[in-house]
Amino acid sequence: MEKVPEAGYVIKGLWIAGLQRTLTLKNLLFPLKLISSLLVSRKIIKNFKPDAVIGTGGYASAPLLKMASVEGIPCLIQEQNSHAGITNKWLSGHVQIICTAYDGLEHFFPASKIKLTGNPVRQDLLNVHLNKTEATAFFNLRPKTKTVLVLGGSLGARSINELIDAQLPYFKKKGIQVLWQCGKIYAQKYANKAQTDVQVYPFLNRMELAYAAADIIISRAGALSVSELCLVGKPVIFIPSPNVAEDHQTKNALSISQKNAAILLKEKDAPTQFEGVLDALLDDQKRQKELGEAILALAKPNATKEIVDEIEKLIKAKV
Repeated sequence: MEKVPEAGYVIKGLWIAGLQRTLTLKNLLFPLKLISSLLVSRKIIKNFKPDAVIGTGGYASAPLLKMASVEGIPCLIQEQNSHAGITNKWLSGHVQIICTAYDGLEHFFPASKIKLTGNPVRQDLLNVHLNKTEATAFFNLRPKTKTVLVLGGSLGARSINELIDAQLPYFKKKGIQVLWQCGKIYAQKYANKAQTDVQVYPFLNRMELAYAAADIIISRAGALSVSELCLVGKPVIFIPSPNVAEDHQTKNALSISQKNAAILLKEKDAPTQFEGVLDALLDDQKRQKELGEAILALAKPNATKEIVDEIEKLIKAKV
């Protein structure tokens, strides 16, 4: 609701929320919110007259795509994760095409509707390996010293921040440079943790340079983060959040680590196992190279174009 208007586009909100999976008073309003959202969605579709409607999961997609399908408008959904969400599973029966980022989703969706496209990613990540010198200069790093990039998302990840804070003496002992995106929520708390070789940022505006500077990346395992990291082709240690719907971050990370393309470190194990995992990776150049090559092999750099191609096919078929 903030970023879309900033980009110059109109956005309309729906009075909708997810159905809580535990007994709560919030669920009493759900039927009213759903009916309201269906009516508003119908009005939006009547006024806007779309040629196609696209959903990317989440409860806000449900009423709009449902009403679009009732009106006979071609619909497409994009499932970003390796484990389908409830909304997309429900909508799969009402849409014509389902674009997925991972293989093996036939047990969630009709196989005839699935198109394996990948997730849309920023095109400035296609050649990050060419920006190493520029990135080193931009962040004022020593070119021959190992650099670890820590990502917890734009808002931040409390447990990862606490982990990195506790590991600052370890990084200093190992002589590691750290680029630490702590998130804007935690910016004030960790701003004073910056040291000679530890740079702390609320948000990294030049992500392509941050990726280029990194030798090893520590990250959550949200769908778009995983897709970006595949494109970057650097060794990654995923520390997925266990506090998300259907534990989808762990499933995303597993889909990569099971192909020997990344390391999965569970959040509960990180405080005791982090040093050992990172030590082993730092000491094994061959392993670093193998992980980088394996995750790069999973990248789908043409995802945006392929999804747009599918949308265009739907529109042409309708015409």
